Amino acid sequence: MPAKLITTIRNIEIKVENETNRQLINGFHEYLTDNDTSENYQNGLIKVLIRFAEYLGENTTFYEVQEKEKILRFLDLKRKNEIEDPDKKWITTWNDYLWRIKYFYRWLINTKSKETDTLSNDNWSSPSFINIKMKRTKRY
Repeated sequence: MPAKLITTIRNIEIKVENETNRQLINGFHEYLTDNDTSENYQNGLIKVLIRFAEYLGENTTFYEVQEKEKILRFLDLKRKNEIEDPDKKWITTWNDYLWRIKYFYRWLINTKSKETDTLSNDNWSSPSFINIKMKRTKRY
């Protein structure tokens, strides 16, 4: 049974060792709530951020991630070989994690200052280190 949003929110405190990352995930959740996103949407985003924070560990904050390679190494944990996943469904998961991380970093970079809090996310700029292309999926 999938975890409900309330469980995922509790997991921030349990699974995210870095205090700064906990605060950032909680702040992002507040942003999502303020923008009337669905609980399912919030839940999916926060689950990925918790996993990414676990990957980064206790000594690395989201702010310190400034290179594509660190994000790619995390995403590549979702890769599966041809025997485990002959249809390459892992690519969908990889792409899903990527867009969620991109969205978070766009929020993080663009809401650092109070002046940008009022910007619509349509006007957000993207930091260069998250300009990672999605993988192509198989067309049927």
